[in-house]
Amino acid sequence: MMNRLIVKRVAANTYRLKVPGKFYYSEAVTKVTGSNHVQSINEQKEKQSFSNNTQQYDIAIVGGGMVGMALACSLASTPLTKQLKVAIIDSNPALGSTLCIKKEDPPDPRVSTVTPATISFFKDAGAWKYVEQNRHAYFDKMQVWDYTGLGYTRYNARDIHKEVLGCVVENKVLHSSLLSCIQNMDFQKTIYPSRLTSMTSHPGSASTMADGTPSRTELSAQGHLAKLELSDGTNLYAKLVVGADGAKSRVRELAEFRTTGWNYSQNAVICTVEHTVENHSAWQRFLPAGPIALLPVGDKFSNIVWTMSPEESTKRKSMGEDDFVKDVNHALDYGYGPHPKSSLFGNSDMFSWLRMDTTSSANLCFEVPPKVVNLASQRMVFPLSLLHANDYASRRVVLIGDAAHTVHPLAGQGVNLGFGDAFALSRVIAEGIAVGNDIGEVQLLQKYEAERKLANITMMAVLDGFQKAYSVDFGPLNILRAVAFHGANYISPLKRSIISYASGEQRLPLFT
Repeated sequence: MMNRLIVKRVAANTYRLKVPGKFYYSEAVTKVTGSNHVQSINEQKEKQSFSNNTQQYDIAIVGGGMVGMALACSLASTPLTKQLKVAIIDSNPALGSTLCIKKEDPPDPRVSTVTPATISFFKDAGAWKYVEQNRHAYFDKMQVWDYTGLGYTRYNARDIHKEVLGCVVENKVLHSSLLSCIQNMDFQKTIYPSRLTSMTSHPGSASTMADGTPSRTELSAQGHLAKLELSDGTNLYAKLVVGADGAKSRVRELAEFRTTGWNYSQNAVICTVEHTVENHSAWQRFLPAGPIALLPVGDKFSNIVWTMSPEESTKRKSMGEDDFVKDVNHALDYGYGPHPKSSLFGNSDMFSWLRMDTTSSANLCFEVPPKVVNLASQRMVFPLSLLHANDYASRRVVLIGDAAHTVHPLAGQGVNLGFGDAFALSRVIAEGIAVGNDIGEVQLLQKYEAERKLANITMMAVLDGFQKAYSVDFGPLNILRAVAFHGANYISPLKRSIISYASGEQRLPLFT
């Protein structure tokens, strides 16, 4: 055996072992004997066999929805991460085929209001051009008002020197655009149409040899790889597992991340409706049981997101279409209370002293939303809740999107927070690669957590506060809400800050 083996010292405690046709390197060898040489060669052969027979990836993204695909798209478009080997695990059959979206079909009721910050992310990743090939609706104006008739606010993109406040896009269009972007890039991805059943990310989880003892190679590999077992029997390994699998995240469960949250005892009814004219604005009215939003989705269609009690949602899902349309118009017009007036206190406006510095939208009169004439889709009902993972990251595992947090939909910010997670994580991974860090180490992942947790908790607190403030119908509180509406309309620094914050800028809605 020694005649076939050449041992050459190439540096302190480092030896080069040569066998026919191959070179192997063994680090930190302090003593070389014949038996050690044979053992080292066997380990290297075992390692090579393990590498050839096992599916290994740099990143495994569990969940191929919009947020998971946004992460993959960002990784594919970033020079430092585009060479990574990525697995995407999702049983959704849409990932395996090209979705045919017909513009002549009515819009799907599942839509997202993406902010200018999200649009910028999509453009940087190369996905927004695919969105623009399908139906979408930019809007530059928004009106928010209270059912009591005591207050309203008008927002305009010009107030912050922007062209738009946001864009309403069907979820299937966003998802298809991200998938098209990835498919047209030179990106090493493998899609597994399966579900995650188990996951281990520590050395003690190594599989065993035929004699029941742990494999040395698998013990070594498991030390820097997480192992995932799928429902179809496939096993794969990854340096980093990303949980992008929604509010009922299997990754979060298996990694034992604790959560905090509660149910709102409210449901959201969503659907597509039709007008006689095209809608160009976003509208939101706060009603006693919850807000109703009317969002443009292109052509003469709009999307309804109506928050109400579970009992009311059951009733409105099952009622006739004509009755439902009548209820929608009642909720958006004179129902529950009168139209607001421009002044809270008659001819004496407590904010008149601020008029010299009002925004361009402050002096716009209250408008009535366009009348709904038809129901253009099925009505869907979703229960509402708040949930937040106490931690986003551990060794080899990280959470993004609804797996990390779910929020009330009253401002349409949920998916934007998820997209923010995806692009922030992509950037942190690239920064780690740039300095030679292990992308699965918790110290690196905690940089992502620190950045996103502050942004997400702040938005969650704002939305939860709004939800609670508008869940009480009480005279003095109604007056305070009206004062807040008028203040937001006429106090320019506050108004600009609110619009900027809602547009995705990481700045609190304060006087800054």
